[in-house]
Amino acid sequence: MTGIRLYNTRTRRKEDFTPLDPSNVRMYVCGPTVYDRAHLGNARPVVVFDVLFRLLRHVYGADAVTYVRNFTDVDDKINARAREMQAGGDGRDLNAIIRALTDQTIGWYHADMDELKALRPSVEPRATEYIGQMVGMIEGLVAKGHAYAAEGHVLFDVRSYPEYGRLSGRSVDDMIAGARVEVAPYKRDPMDFVLWKPSAADEPGWDSPWGRGRPGWHIECSAMAHELLGESFDIHGGGIDLQFPHHENEIAQSCCAHPEGGFARVWMHNEMVQVDGNKMSKSLGNFFTVRDLLSSYYDDNTIRFAGYSLPPAQGKLRKIDGLAIRAAILLVHYRSKLDFSVRLLDEAASFRRKITEFFRNTDVAQRDDGCVPEAVHAALCNDLDTRSALVAISEICSQSSHPDHDKIRSSLVLLGFMKSIKGSSTTLKRAISQLANALEGLQSTGVDTKGFIHEYLGPEYFSKFEFVSSLFDSKDDSNFDIPAGFAGEVGELFELHRAGRMQQVLDLLEARKVARSTKDFRRSDEIRDELQSLNITVRDGKDGQTWRLLK
Repeated sequence: MTGIRLYNTRTRRKEDFTPLDPSNVRMYVCGPTVYDRAHLGNARPVVVFDVLFRLLRHVYGADAVTYVRNFTDVDDKINARAREMQAGGDGRDLNAIIRALTDQTIGWYHADMDELKALRPSVEPRATEYIGQMVGMIEGLVAKGHAYAAEGHVLFDVRSYPEYGRLSGRSVDDMIAGARVEVAPYKRDPMDFVLWKPSAADEPGWDSPWGRGRPGWHIECSAMAHELLGESFDIHGGGIDLQFPHHENEIAQSCCAHPEGGFARVWMHNEMVQVDGNKMSKSLGNFFTVRDLLSSYYDDNTIRFAGYSLPPAQGKLRKIDGLAIRAAILLVHYRSKLDFSVRLLDEAASFRRKITEFFRNTDVAQRDDGCVPEAVHAALCNDLDTRSALVAISEICSQSSHPDHDKIRSSLVLLGFMKSIKGSSTTLKRAISQLANALEGLQSTGVDTKGFIHEYLGPEYFSKFEFVSSLFDSKDDSNFDIPAGFAGEVGELFELHRAGRMQQVLDLLEARKVARSTKDFRRSDEIRDELQSLNITVRDGKDGQTWRLLK
């Protein structure tokens, strides 16, 4: 079977991947600073390195891989957001606000990444849990002459590490010449960076040999990686925006603190995210969070974010869900810029339709036997070429007259589109045959199928039907059951669509929303009556207008 080859940013070439210890493969990926919702740029490395994690587990064994991704929960941005909350009337002290803010943001992050079907890493350390290790590493750097204290700060002496700049391909002198930032007077060299800084009385702070303070950003990952993975480990990943200065600084301080180790052997960086060819930024109005996307639709021309005022839809509306985002991310090689657009979402939808059609037409119950087609495995082993892997799956589904259904399912499990089901599942087979066609027709109208299941049938069925509603994701099949009447209810909606009346329903719902926003309640009531004649009931609540079939 094909061996794994990965592009190493540090050497600028593709290399055979040989772990230091095949029974203990170790990977560290820089996680988020937790003060706000995760955006699409944050989601890309989560999905990319989730696939790498799955591939490593597939090759070396599930128990042989340790994946660490941190949470930065001490940072000036967090402090600034907490002060904004205080200014807005939050009466708690700053530290209490910060703890609540970071806890809440981590919860949001987990919920959003769960929607993208990313596995949780083996360990998710919070920076504040490793302050002692950071202080110890800084003390060692000072003792070895690689760092110095000045005005309550401790700074790393960049000139003490001759290899500085190798990862990013820059020389220190060129970096200084191109710098446009004011140099702090306590620095010996403009490129020296902070390892420890003083804290104000109301800010988070810890006692240290240099006074009460908090760590600089770069030391956090070095200390956590050393504590959890050792002085040498296999892979370090993150976005290309972290290559310099964050990863460059990590290498310098880690290799100087532990010269007997090599820190990370392979460095991997995913490229940036664009939107319709433009850099994603708030100033351009194209910056959006994962949660924004999960609440949105798209038509033939535009991604239609919830809450935005937009012109009438062009063509049919399509719902954006977690697997749509995952497929869009994986259809672009991780080292290429990802241009998030309607075109890419359509390509992702095309892939999902092909897989849905494949499983609808099978009369066997699939299981995950762990074997994947060589073309899929080879693509993933070739520097994580997820696009080629998805293309290979599509071609096998389209061209093979007697495809191995188990291998296709195993491929989708490996890529995170399905959950593993060991052994046969007659209930899963029955669910697919009853509902796949109805759900595909329903989703093509833009109806939020998962929302319909949750509201109309109740939350007790929601988890069981996450597979059916997304067409891919399955819970433990030993508890998988079909509530009486479900297929019939979804079927009614599909029949509404097939009869050409679903667009009429959607148009009426949109018109009623406009009528209520303009306080034309007479027209709103008229539209409600029209919808009722189509067997649709409408409710108005704190979350806006919702609808379902009349029971």
